[in-house]
Amino acid sequence: MTVELEGCVDSIVFRNEENGYTVFELATKDSVDTLTCVGSFSYISEGEYFRLVCGETQHNVYGKQYKVLSSEAIEPEDASAMERYLGSGAIKGVGKALAARIVSKFGDETFRVIEEEPERLADIKGISERMARAISEAFYDKREMRNAMMFLQKYGISSALSVKIYNKYGAGLYQVLRTNPYRLAEEIKGVGFKTADEIAQRGDIRIDPAYRVRAGMLYVLSEAVGQGHTFLPEQEFFETVMNTLEVEASELERPLDELKGDRKIIVTEGCYYPAPYYYMELAVARMLLDLDIKHPVNAAKMKTAIEKIEKNLEVSLDPVQKEAISAAASNGIMVLTGGPGTGKTTTIKAIIRYFEGEGMDILLAAPTGRAAKRINETTGREASTIHRMLQMKGITEEDGERGGGGFERNEDNPLEADVIIIDEMSMVDIALMNALLKAITQGTRLIMVGDANQLPPVGAGNVLRDIISSELFTTICLTKIFRQAEASDIVVNAHKINKGEEIRLDNKSKDFLFVERSNSSDICGAVVALVRDKLPGYVNAKAMDIQVLTPMRKGDLGVERLNKVLQEYLNPPDPGKKEKIFGDIVFREGDKVMQIKNNYQIEWESRTSRGFIKASGSGIFNGDCGIIRKINTFSEELEIVFDDDKTVFYPYSLLEDLELAYCVTVHKSQGSEYPAVVLPLLSGPWQLFNRNLLYTAVTRAKKCVTIVGSRQSVSNMIRNEREQKRYSGLERNLKSFR
Repeated sequence: MTVELEGCVDSIVFRNEENGYTVFELATKDSVDTLTCVGSFSYISEGEYFRLVCGETQHNVYGKQYKVLSSEAIEPEDASAMERYLGSGAIKGVGKALAARIVSKFGDETFRVIEEEPERLADIKGISERMARAISEAFYDKREMRNAMMFLQKYGISSALSVKIYNKYGAGLYQVLRTNPYRLAEEIKGVGFKTADEIAQRGDIRIDPAYRVRAGMLYVLSEAVGQGHTFLPEQEFFETVMNTLEVEASELERPLDELKGDRKIIVTEGCYYPAPYYYMELAVARMLLDLDIKHPVNAAKMKTAIEKIEKNLEVSLDPVQKEAISAAASNGIMVLTGGPGTGKTTTIKAIIRYFEGEGMDILLAAPTGRAAKRINETTGREASTIHRMLQMKGITEEDGERGGGGFERNEDNPLEADVIIIDEMSMVDIALMNALLKAITQGTRLIMVGDANQLPPVGAGNVLRDIISSELFTTICLTKIFRQAEASDIVVNAHKINKGEEIRLDNKSKDFLFVERSNSSDICGAVVALVRDKLPGYVNAKAMDIQVLTPMRKGDLGVERLNKVLQEYLNPPDPGKKEKIFGDIVFREGDKVMQIKNNYQIEWESRTSRGFIKASGSGIFNGDCGIIRKINTFSEELEIVFDDDKTVFYPYSLLEDLELAYCVTVHKSQGSEYPAVVLPLLSGPWQLFNRNLLYTAVTRAKKCVTIVGSRQSVSNMIRNEREQKRYSGLERNLKSFR
């Protein structure tokens, strides 16, 4: 049974700007009480009038509701309705009292006067001529925005994106959409090429084909950046553009010339760059070389200092570790690299002791909170994330991607330190490196520590490898496995994998185990049993601290399926646990989750055991993990405790940036260390099932690695040296400056 309702939106209870879903109270002439309505609206605000066709429903918590089946925005027709609209706050500067005076003066003619004769508003006490014009303009803008939102809805554009578009173009958006909708992809963050292309197709718009090609080229390069490249080689660029757009090579010349002329695409030595990444690579190369100042060190004094450090730390440093201390002291730039168990931590501690002995100020940082926490635990010195060290302010995602647009520390306000040590450098992408170097002044020593054999960063670029490959900076490589590390088969096998040597899977090890299974169902069962039942007691950790890693997202042993299986057994449905369904994911109180996209603006706070705020800030980043503490269905948000006890009140509107994290890809695990790692391996694409990925996965474990699956898969991965190619020009730029 359907009913027709007509009235004014009295209040908006909830609105999701992404999909337009709205819960609101409707005031009608026929009812003393407001009516609760639910439905999807491209645009709606308090004071708006609607004619609705609804179905009556009974909500088990909120009672009687009216589900909107169709709606039509209408103009208020009588004086009382106009007063309600104006007094709702819909028009900036007009409150209830002023609305009453305006309507009392002009009655049913109120809207016509505001639009056609706004100067007459100045006849009312309290309204100047300037204010009268402002009211008229605000009234017009409100109407235009509503019309624009409804117009954009026809093209399948979300409410949130519609607001962005209207704010950018105003009434000019109609001209943009009818002549060149591809401008949206170039000029508005969040509108991709595919969205613009769909608008063009839906609208049956006759436009210059060059507009589409231009937008398509930028899209191809944007996708390449998402895959970690800073540029594409000429042949690959043209082939990808032609295949994506289904166009001939002859159609590419003019749009490409325009993009080059606008400095949106930079072409150099056959490399096609999105402009920001070209300039970032140049800047990083120049800044690195400028920082590499030599600092002469007296050999005798250095020897004495090292002997004192050995005594204080109660260690005996090997010759390469001693060389590292001397190199750190005598060079503006120094790289310290090496695999697990080779003494990187001891060397860092010794380097810190040396500089402290010289009375120098030292800053320690890492790309992630977990990595920073680990430096703190191993060195006993305070460490932070690079973002926090640079004092990130509320910046947009675009600022973050372009490297340094939103940090308090920069070339105008540099870091105050004599020595800066960055750990887990393999995770640092070109944008973050650019921001970091901007904040370092000449004379400051930069020491970069990392394992060059780890996977490259999630973001674009290959900074650590390019710096080492350039052979322009002092690089100390630790290769000796120390006696205490030799007792760990995790360390021994990691080095064997890195060298391409076979590893023993005979289960004679205490910390490197193998469970042979031949099909995905049996592997899933074994993984659940290990995480839930067997490993927690074995490594003295909680089940939630044990991490399942997999090479891929899709498939029977991919992230998506394994997360659902593990959630079912580790955090099953419970009447006492609230849930939120988003797409095909069920988020439940107690779930382990991961942020999958940088959010520079979301706020967090950290509290003491008594509930006092001890720290606060903004920014949750790709790869950050946490636990859902609470789901608030009234305020429509999740309370999530991320690493370092950062509590975030996470709105439903951002759930697309969140996924379950019982299982994560090996790539996403970079910089993290877990008590135990479970690695299901059966079969997969050669680009993922390679030596580099297996090495990275194994080195994430602190106490125990368990591989579940096929011996042959492990053997194939060790033999497969081929890695996914990553296009990065930092090494070339470094050499060109020299």
